[in-house]
Amino acid sequence: MQEALGMIETRGLVGAIEAADAMVKAANVELIGKEQIGGGYVTVFVRGDVGAVKAATEAGASAAQRVGELVSVHVIPRPHEDVEKVLPKIPGPRPKDAGRAKA
Repeated sequence: MQEALGMIETRGLVGAIEAADAMVKAANVELIGKEQIGGGYVTVFVRGDVGAVKAATEAGASAAQRVGELVSVHVIPRPHEDVEKVLPKIPGPRPKDAGRAKA
């Protein structure tokens, strides 16, 4: 893993969704998943270049704080490749027509 890893933890799903939306809109980052920890805690993960991840997590933290409870924000600039083992697994790309009603 060469890209930076950004994490935002919130208490509540709404804050996590708001953070995820703000992060991908604010910078060129990839949303790689979320993890529900328990007790209402949700962590959202993004990756990209260091500057983009820092900008994204700042925007996401601000957005999450407006609508929910922000718990923690952290950026790892160059995570070791073994960190990948503890990240949430993400499914493959969704087909473009999945979920659409057939006429």
